[in-house]
Amino acid sequence: MTDQLAVVTVTYSSGDYLTTFLDTLKSATSENHRVIIADNGSDDGAPEQAERDHDNVTLVRTGGNIGYGGAMNRGVAEIDPAVEFIVIANPDVAWEPGSLDELLEAARRWPRAGSLGPLIREPDGTVYPSARRVPDLVSGTGHALLGAVWKSNPWTTAYREEDAAPTERPVGWLSGSCLLLRRNAFDSIDGFDSRYFMYMEDVDLGDRLGKAGWLNIFVPTSHIVHTKGHAAGRHPEKMLPAHHQSAYRFQADRNPGPVRAPLRLALRIGLAVRSKIAVAAARRALDRADAAAAVDSRDQEGTSNVD
Repeated sequence: MTDQLAVVTVTYSSGDYLTTFLDTLKSATSENHRVIIADNGSDDGAPEQAERDHDNVTLVRTGGNIGYGGAMNRGVAEIDPAVEFIVIANPDVAWEPGSLDELLEAARRWPRAGSLGPLIREPDGTVYPSARRVPDLVSGTGHALLGAVWKSNPWTTAYREEDAAPTERPVGWLSGSCLLLRRNAFDSIDGFDSRYFMYMEDVDLGDRLGKAGWLNIFVPTSHIVHTKGHAAGRHPEKMLPAHHQSAYRFQADRNPGPVRAPLRLALRIGLAVRSKIAVAAARRALDRADAAAAVDSRDQEGTSNVD
């Protein structure tokens, strides 16, 4: 009998996060499952070690850093089309016991669910707003330009649906850090749009699923922990511009034609300026952290010499 569940994750030097991912996955579901690691060019040996340590893990090399959505598509292509459910998840996810079984039970309650997502907590216990509305041009622009400097602005608040009760319900889209997908729903929209290198590929996926007649279901009885942003934190000069470029692509695709060209131009300029500001701020923060670490190291060395 063909297993009905497979898991795909994308790695890029994910280190110990991948170990935690695989170790906690064992208690997340009672279903037999295969794990595909789509590796985008890791140099830490973690994907190779995972394949050696786990009989159900298969390593697939994508040939380079082709982005999150493109690598996910490559991983899914390795799975037998008869497998009904596919989990896509970041390697820095830690699974709570039974979390995947909760999603599978919800999928059977919602036969038109194309994607289902859990309640996501950050390592400090904060709930991440992972169930959101699909942003239109006005709300998306307001959130993109003001979200970092005015967090309570009405566009960001509406976009994140932070005031919505944590109930099982259809939403516009769900965080791609952890999703249970029906394979036939995923295939019906040709998977992820690989033009999105990183960021917004999950918004685009959820929006296209909805337009194709599928539902995106938030399942708050399923819990995971996500250490988000470790790759972006290391390389803000690459990741932050990618985020802003993806935000532009999403809105530009949905607002074509000459009439809306001035709006697209304004959005492109605004996002480019915001990207430069965000990268500069991130670099300053990293420089301060490096300087503080250097001071701590010198202090510890001095203490050691005194002892």
